[in-house]
Amino acid sequence: MIAVHGPVLVVILPLFGALVAALVRRPLLAWAVSLIAAIGSFVVAVALLVQVRAEGVVSYRIGGWAPEIGIEYRVDAVNGLILVLVTAIAVLTLVYARRSVLSEIIPERIAWFYAMLMLCLTGLLGMAVTGDAFNVFVFLEISSLSTYVLIALGRDRRALVAAYQYLIVGTIGATFYVIGVGLLYLATGTLNLGLIVERLPEIASPRALIAAEAFIVVGIALKLALFPLHAWLPNAYAYAPSSATVFLASTATKVAVYLLARYIFGVFGVHLGIGSVAIASVLIVLSLAAMFIASAAAVFQNDIKRLLAFSSVAQVGYITLGLALANQSGITGAFLHIVNHALMKGAAFMAVGAIIYRSGTCKLDELSGIGRTMPVTAAALTIAGLGLIGVPGTSGFISKYYLVLGAFEAGFWWVALLIVASSVIAVLYVGRMMEVIWFREPNQRCRGLGEAPAEMLAPMVVLAGMTIWFGLDAELPASLAGAAAHVLLGARP
Repeated sequence: MIAVHGPVLVVILPLFGALVAALVRRPLLAWAVSLIAAIGSFVVAVALLVQVRAEGVVSYRIGGWAPEIGIEYRVDAVNGLILVLVTAIAVLTLVYARRSVLSEIIPERIAWFYAMLMLCLTGLLGMAVTGDAFNVFVFLEISSLSTYVLIALGRDRRALVAAYQYLIVGTIGATFYVIGVGLLYLATGTLNLGLIVERLPEIASPRALIAAEAFIVVGIALKLALFPLHAWLPNAYAYAPSSATVFLASTATKVAVYLLARYIFGVFGVHLGIGSVAIASVLIVLSLAAMFIASAAAVFQNDIKRLLAFSSVAQVGYITLGLALANQSGITGAFLHIVNHALMKGAAFMAVGAIIYRSGTCKLDELSGIGRTMPVTAAALTIAGLGLIGVPGTSGFISKYYLVLGAFEAGFWWVALLIVASSVIAVLYVGRMMEVIWFREPNQRCRGLGEAPAEMLAPMVVLAGMTIWFGLDAELPASLAGAAAHVLLGARP
């Protein structure tokens, strides 16, 4: 069953999980259904990745229709890795979510939370697995609409404003994307990405292609929060329920980056220009700006969620920089950082959620000495922070090492220096957090606190442990990321 129908099963399982969770309306039952659906989807994703590594590309034609008139799902080394990452994070998030959600969302809305989380997972997996440009838009809207609800479910009234801001930006991004897809369809007569690539050489005038590229790249850049199109992200992460923040920070921007990589390598070519400006040059400039400006903004944040949100904008900059380098080491570093950042930021936001669960706040100046009363949680946050810096022994060091190699291979020694220099800024905001939680005496709020429940600690420890494990033994993630880079470079027009 999995070998034959795996590409569609990985999407259908969370879709039905969302439907059942919405119908049962009981918090515990909705959680159990969602967890079972996510585990099933994870098992299918792993089976697909194993099949791809053994046999090559897996193609699935919906309804048996040919790609020219139907929808094709395709799994290769690139999106196979993304499928496993997203489903794994979903499982860990759901394990973590049961106790966290009970404390942050009113009981009548909990089942809806799980339904929306499953719908968001459906949309993200659909975006990754489909080989049809318009089908990407459909799944993009599914994930976006459910994300707006997830953010709005936060108890803070500012969550509604954050959701509305994201709705406006998301609508603009989706509109740009679908306009670009329309231009591609007019120029090539097909929506299948593989067929589009085959027909591009037949286009007499490149202006339609350039316009399509501009619209699609900008639309996706809004979704992945590429600087300076990131304004929606800090508030969305800060005011959403903790479990929603964990899932979105670890997966949503990663799928958008995958989509960008698929288009600029597999369809347009990273060296194709928007007008007279090569897209690689634009990406390098914006990525470096994100690495420095967003990291600097994180230094001045008092809310740990907002601090980590600005850090996410900076880390996305490292990922897009690797894509812009357009060589084996650079793209390997980019996909390694997709995986590693999901682990690190997942652990960090879980730790913050546990702190909120026990203390009721995530304001840094109110958490003095909390490391002494919640040592496991603080240790997980510390490991994640060290990974964000890129300290040797953490997975963040490995991906930044590959990015530096990619910069030297491209002849950009100054970019390698800037990668190291930007990491120094991360030392400032991570060091500030560590100083407050470890080296100050516990204040009245933090005195006497205990650890969060075990089901919140377990997934947090798993992610923090993998941050260390992949920093000491990076053979598995590096081989998967290297295979993804090889496919993308081989697909470049």
